[in-house]
Amino acid sequence: MRTSWGSATDRGTVRTLNEDALLAYPPVFLVADGMGGHAAGDVASRLAVEEFSHLAGRSAASPDEVHACFRRTATRLREAVGADRTAGTTVAGVAIAAHDGGSYWLVFNIGDSRIYRLAGGELEQISVDHSVVQDLMDRGEIDAEQALRHPERHVITRAVGTGAEPEPDYWLIPAEIADRVLICSDGLTGELDDDALRALLTNVADPQDAAQALVDAALAAGCRDNVSAVVVDVASAPGGPDTDITVLAGRFAVPRVEVLADRAAWDEQIDGATVPRLALVPFPEVTS
Repeated sequence: MRTSWGSATDRGTVRTLNEDALLAYPPVFLVADGMGGHAAGDVASRLAVEEFSHLAGRSAASPDEVHACFRRTATRLREAVGADRTAGTTVAGVAIAAHDGGSYWLVFNIGDSRIYRLAGGELEQISVDHSVVQDLMDRGEIDAEQALRHPERHVITRAVGTGAEPEPDYWLIPAEIADRVLICSDGLTGELDDDALRALLTNVADPQDAAQALVDAALAAGCRDNVSAVVVDVASAPGGPDTDITVLAGRFAVPRVEVLADRAAWDEQIDGATVPRLALVPFPEVTS
């Protein structure tokens, strides 16, 4: 399967540091969102990209190979931050996989970064968020509109680095000619609804232009979080890779730690950043 792709990332309108990182090169395309409010969130996302980049240049990747990348990322992250700090990252993406002689998307996700597929003019979210609001929606306690305003809408229930072993979800779906896949951090979906995503993905033909248009639209909406998008198209023409390897990561920085006294201060500090559920009680030490 031959693909063409594009990618874009930005720190957003408020943050000084981009804790998102991304990888785009066959057979793997992914976005990692480092844990906002945690020591070394940018390091966590960068380590994920480094581990998955070992698969770059192959014709396909197997589920076992992808899961091994998750496990190595978790191990390196624990070693990097030590026992007295906590860091984590979401990871969402697709890998080209071979199965029964056909080409498939191996979709993988942990956290609330997302994977969408545009096919036949319809946009479908493939991944399922690992988040507090998704759990509430699954139980019928809130609807999608309430989820957009819920005070814990940025709280995730799974991530790489916040537990002993990562627990990603996997899907294997057939890859069709003219498929377009979007992989993005929650900085994008926090600003643009599905209709806006579908319109941009439908109307902007070049995948690099589409990725940049998505990020630009989020910024124009006042995006306060880091925002990243990878757009991947299935191409029908034979040939080799279309572009050089794409690996973008936030700049490494030594974090500043503050102790917050109350929930109001915590809400102001995270300011829309992705945080793990375990960080909410008690009020944690967080980084700016």
